Amino acid sequence: MSRAKPGSDDRSITSGSDFLQLDIGAAPAGRRAEWLAGQLRLAISDSRLPLGGRLPATRVFAAELGVSRGLVTEAYQRLIEDGHVVGRGRAGTVVVAAPAPAPAEAGSPASPDTASADPTALFGIPPGNDIFDALRAAPARIDLSPGVPDLAAFPRAAWLRAERTVLDNLAPADLGYGDPRGTPTLRLAAATWLARYRGIRVDPAEVIVVAGVAQGIGLLAQVLRDAGITSMGVEDPGSLGARQHLRNWGLDTPPIPVDPTGLRVDALAASGLAAVMVTPAHQFPTGAVLDGGSRRRLMRWAEQGGLIVEDDYDAEHRYDRSPVPALRAVLAEQVCYTGSVSKLLAPAMRVGWLLAPPRYRDALVAAKRNADLGNAALPQFVLAELMTSGALERHLRLLRRRHVRRRDTMIRAIRTHLPGAVVHGAAAGLHLMVTFAGNVVDADLAAACLAEGVKVQPLSWHCQRPYRPGLVLGYAANPSSEIEDGVAALGRALRRTAGTRTTRRPG
Repeated sequence: MSRAKPGSDDRSITSGSDFLQLDIGAAPAGRRAEWLAGQLRLAISDSRLPLGGRLPATRVFAAELGVSRGLVTEAYQRLIEDGHVVGRGRAGTVVVAAPAPAPAEAGSPASPDTASADPTALFGIPPGNDIFDALRAAPARIDLSPGVPDLAAFPRAAWLRAERTVLDNLAPADLGYGDPRGTPTLRLAAATWLARYRGIRVDPAEVIVVAGVAQGIGLLAQVLRDAGITSMGVEDPGSLGARQHLRNWGLDTPPIPVDPTGLRVDALAASGLAAVMVTPAHQFPTGAVLDGGSRRRLMRWAEQGGLIVEDDYDAEHRYDRSPVPALRAVLAEQVCYTGSVSKLLAPAMRVGWLLAPPRYRDALVAAKRNADLGNAALPQFVLAELMTSGALERHLRLLRRRHVRRRDTMIRAIRTHLPGAVVHGAAAGLHLMVTFAGNVVDADLAAACLAEGVKVQPLSWHCQRPYRPGLVLGYAANPSSEIEDGVAALGRALRRTAGTRTTRRPG
């Protein structure tokens, strides 16, 4: 067995016949690659294979296990697709992320929030303001909730390098109270990023750094309400979370229907509303892209005095072609624009940006100042370094490749386990919408899925008016094996619940 020489900086994990005490004879017949990947995944999870360490070369490992090199290569590829390791050419296959902690086993002590209730009861009543908190707290072995990026792929090494660079160059004054709009460094980096990826030309002085899109929406709601706008049209189907946020700040949210070309502008014009919130680059949850004709009609509506709030929540994640330009890029005077890094890095970052026409900008800065005096400065400096160094762009390219593989896995699994289901929105984003024909109540189906240990969101949560039954399924955060298992469980749940009722509960 070969070992690194004392004093060398070789970080390879020791290889040999005793590597992790693996016995290939314990693998199930016909599933040895799957078994080997599982053993390596478990070793990464419990730190026997540390982050930054290298797996043995495939040829060496195969010889020591007494198997074909192709078997080891297949096992490594499974880990690559799951985001736990990356191949770095001559540098080998490197461990970069640990699997998420395993959920509590059945019978384990429950948290105070969930101990006294059946989690599936979440779907038996109309969703309240705390519904997403409650769903996140519900125990499950697989979470296919939409809106979550690949958290295992968070670029920890790049973040640490950027943080060291920032700390090496940080002036003492940079740690004091700053501009409530955000640090000039991040506002400049965000303006450059928006110009490159969303076609938006904006002066950095016009960028307001916010704690994610949620805060951006909240600040806009306050300012618009004070300006006399008490109702904002929302897409239907459309994001339950955004709708709840607007209502919590005192705005009514009348529904405007969505069709395969995006928002129905004729219905918006007939409503008499002064403002509307849209997701034109990738409509949530249907995945529709606002087409050219609808964009032109919406812009004509805005030019006649309407205000557009553009939620650009995951526009960078497009797989069939370049993302369509933001509405803000062509109609700056009538569009309030908000975006974030929640779908690109992690929701826990709580960093986003808000752009608004001049007539609202001072009021928005005042509202941001009153809310929190501005976002924490250090993460802003680090994010700006990631943007300007090219690290964030490289991370986006990695995510796009990985998301395509996971999306394709989910589509294949849906075809296998949900015959007859219709898939929507596959060209972009982090989720798919699936609709069903026949006697399906999607809230009951979501409850049955949770009983199988799989979290999904019923489409009816995101509808104010009757709509086809369906589910919204996230795929970005899950390795392929979990996606396959989760959709198989969904198929079992559908067979149990199909045909029980025909009445749908509006969200």
